[in-house]
Amino acid sequence: MAELTSRRKAVGRRERNNLSGFLFAAPYALIFLVFILIPVILAVVLSFTNFNAIEWPRWVGFLNYITLLTSDEVFMQFVLPNTVLYAVVVGIGGYILSFLLAWMLCNLTRGVRTVLALIIYSPSLTAGVAMTVLWKVIFSGDQTGLLNSWLMSLGIIDEPIIWLVNTNYLLPIVIIIGLWSSMGIGFLAMIAGIANSDESLYEAGAIDGISNRFQEMIYITIPQMKPQMLFAAVMAVVNAFQNGTVSALLTGNPSPGYAAQLIVNHIEDYGFLRYEMGYAATVSVVLLLIVQIFSKAANRLLTDKD
Repeated sequence: MAELTSRRKAVGRRERNNLSGFLFAAPYALIFLVFILIPVILAVVLSFTNFNAIEWPRWVGFLNYITLLTSDEVFMQFVLPNTVLYAVVVGIGGYILSFLLAWMLCNLTRGVRTVLALIIYSPSLTAGVAMTVLWKVIFSGDQTGLLNSWLMSLGIIDEPIIWLVNTNYLLPIVIIIGLWSSMGIGFLAMIAGIANSDESLYEAGAIDGISNRFQEMIYITIPQMKPQMLFAAVMAVVNAFQNGTVSALLTGNPSPGYAAQLIVNHIEDYGFLRYEMGYAATVSVVLLLIVQIFSKAANRLLTDKD
């Protein structure tokens, strides 16, 4: 009888612990439900409708998807290629740059590392403000623009270049700014992964014949921080595909000749300028699928097969 009573008490304690866990998880679950899950479900439903934000949505089936893939020349000729190129350069380039900078910073003393990490991380927080204040001054189309003034003083150009109107320069400028502001939370995760590496493994590696820092990085550092690298890769993919602020603030929406138009800008164009919410939802669903595919690819590359 005493044994049965003790078992019941143990079960009761476990149930109370489970209830406490559910209570702690409830705020996050509510936020996830309201701001992520429900909007995604609504976007999928609206993608099969014709909705102008005023009248009741009218069901059209797969018409929006067919139109997107067969009739939307702007999407197929400009938006999709621009987005893929931007995501590949900024996503992969920013990811590699984040790791190299994090690795170099972790070779410095703690105080210097903290200051430099804050300086490198800050553009990802202030990118919108910096673009309107700093980048427009740099790429101003007259001779007072910093870049034009510098190039003319060196004799490289004879007259100012209208950087933010010329379609040949718009996407490269957006990519450069994207790389500049790509040192975000994934960069901090990599610093944490490298800084918390097991020092004893480096000593063992030196005994086994590892003779330089590059070999340490390849054979010791990277294998220890696979979780942080996976997290950084997913964040790099998501940020690269969802970034449309750069183009909109610099050149407007749509950009001249759609030269720097990304998928996010295409969604804003149809959703908030043309009020074709159903079609905008269709583009957003396609963007979600693209991000999911790239995230799965990153997960497969960086997850141990064991």
